[in-house]
Amino acid sequence: MTKLYNYALGKWHLPMGSETPQYNALNSNLIGVAGDFSDYGAMCDYARTVGGKALRRMTFFERGMMLKKLALYLTERKPKYYKISALTGATKTDSWIDIDGGIGNLFTYASLRRQLGNESFYVDGAAVKLGKNGTFIGQHVCVPKQGVAIHINAFNFPVWGMLEKCAVNWLAGVPAIVKASEITSFLTEAVVRDIVASGILPEGALQFIGGRGHGILDFVTMQDVVTFTGSASTGKILRGLPRLNEHSVPFTMEADSLNAMILGEDITPDMPEFDIFIKNVRNEIIIKTGQKCTAVRRIIVPERLLEDVQIALGIELKKVTIGDPSVEGVRMGALVSQTQRQRVHENIKKLLKASSIVVGDLEKFEVVGADKIDGSFLPPILLLNEKPFNNTESHEIEAFGPVATLMPYKGLDQAIELANKGKGSLVSTICSYTPSVCRDYLMNAGAFHGRILFLNRESAPESTGHGAPMPLMTHGGPGRAGGGEEMGGLRGVFHYLQRVAVQGHPTMISQVTQTYKVGGAYTIKEMHPFLHYFDELEIGETLLTEKHTVTEDDIAQFAELTGDKFYAHTDPTALEGTPFSGIVAHGYYILSRAAGLFVEPQKGPVLLNYGLDECRFLKPVYPNSTIGVRFTCKEKNEVEQKPDDTLPPRGIVKWLVDVYDETGETVALATIMTMVRKK
Repeated sequence: MTKLYNYALGKWHLPMGSETPQYNALNSNLIGVAGDFSDYGAMCDYARTVGGKALRRMTFFERGMMLKKLALYLTERKPKYYKISALTGATKTDSWIDIDGGIGNLFTYASLRRQLGNESFYVDGAAVKLGKNGTFIGQHVCVPKQGVAIHINAFNFPVWGMLEKCAVNWLAGVPAIVKASEITSFLTEAVVRDIVASGILPEGALQFIGGRGHGILDFVTMQDVVTFTGSASTGKILRGLPRLNEHSVPFTMEADSLNAMILGEDITPDMPEFDIFIKNVRNEIIIKTGQKCTAVRRIIVPERLLEDVQIALGIELKKVTIGDPSVEGVRMGALVSQTQRQRVHENIKKLLKASSIVVGDLEKFEVVGADKIDGSFLPPILLLNEKPFNNTESHEIEAFGPVATLMPYKGLDQAIELANKGKGSLVSTICSYTPSVCRDYLMNAGAFHGRILFLNRESAPESTGHGAPMPLMTHGGPGRAGGGEEMGGLRGVFHYLQRVAVQGHPTMISQVTQTYKVGGAYTIKEMHPFLHYFDELEIGETLLTEKHTVTEDDIAQFAELTGDKFYAHTDPTALEGTPFSGIVAHGYYILSRAAGLFVEPQKGPVLLNYGLDECRFLKPVYPNSTIGVRFTCKEKNEVEQKPDDTLPPRGIVKWLVDVYDETGETVALATIMTMVRKK
């Protein structure tokens, strides 16, 4: 009998303790057996002391490059994962969502390295002046937690479930222990084996358990993070564990929910939105055989369109071919196991107390290329609840399969009330072509749903659909959905960082954070900073420019050149009731003239101006005012050198442009970026 190995303490181990058999979803043949590990405490310590230390020594840029390298490595091995994924009952489309979606998360989070900088910690926001004279400031800094992320994942996404979470904690500098579902962990193990073999991650950054994981949370500490994906009932049990409460361990829960799709009252059967809605609902019922935490469970439509929707959905669902995904033309595979099929049957029976089946038959359906008895097959089932306000089972019971309930509403207020009766969901969709309908839905339903899709003819061509969470957007939801948040771009990374409020003198904070702060000490060198290579530039290196006196002719000529003839720059008779006592220089003139003061004209290591990061005009500049610039190296960031790159090795430098007047007061403050060649 094949046994699934666990990866812990830098080695592969045979499973121990309680064992779980794993079956081919298409024919119930035994695949192997998953089991536990003997010492979860040692695994946690190993992650913290070995994996965590190694990751924290890396910068965000280096961690991001690590994710990109891993994504490319796994991409080359996708065909192997697709073959294994088929054993879970998944079609090619289902596997694409799971496998390519998971790898795509690695690519997405790798790209965030450019926003996080070239340090092992993140400088969060602008500095805050805490003292009158500017010698005492505050700065928020986010540092990696010194614990381990323990991910307890569900059976429906063996690859995406792991990589969508690990991409985030690895970028943050935190190691992971992945407890995959014991039902489908054979696929997760195949990916983990390749990750380990690649040597791309530092030792201890990833450990893997394919069994039930009993006792895995008995050793968590206040520096650890626990995430859970699965049923709401199991999540509540885990959330209430004394160890988590005693140590205030962050617990993120993403639970299955009763997601809704609403057809707007403004839609008629002859509008494009009607067909778009029908096709999207069909997809949400059959993709992954309905085994998605984001799948549609409640279809809420105007009462006058109830029959039209039922007929249209019936036509679409009856076209769906069920069977072995390797057979040409099969659109929906099997549920993950016989046990899961039995659970879906049980919940359908509960739902039938208040609803009736209008499309599909639990007994009479055809399966192509497989046996519907030995396999874990179930046809698409559409239920009808004609009185959804009285018969509330549809808002309380979830059949985790290709099952959804159709229900009518009168007026948008009723639609919103029905959508919110799910007591919190991961996602809801409103299909409408009227902005006011979408706005009202957002304002009155937004608090009950983690994500809302506005679906219509304009968004449909590129929309990833109701059930597809995106890496840069928050995935989670309130109430029944767990109350947690995953992914969300930088928001997800912050979940694994500790925000620290640092206070002190601008010089000290500049030196510690390697980001120059206004008021900090600076150095002046003999050579112009634009003549220094990226490697030679130092944070705080400053150029004090020559001065320039602004004249009325300067202002008038700039107005003619740019066409910006706003009255405050051109008409001294129109200034009553404004903050100005006379015509003032254009803010962009001040910034442009500042560039004329700080730019070094001769060719040097600076390749180009990369852009303007921020700009503020703080004080009016009148004719005859004299301006100068303090031009300071504020921050340095690495740039990836690609194999086909035609440019020389380089980095991006952020410069603080502090424009001041004859009184010494700052009149404009900006951050510009230049691309600078390395030596």
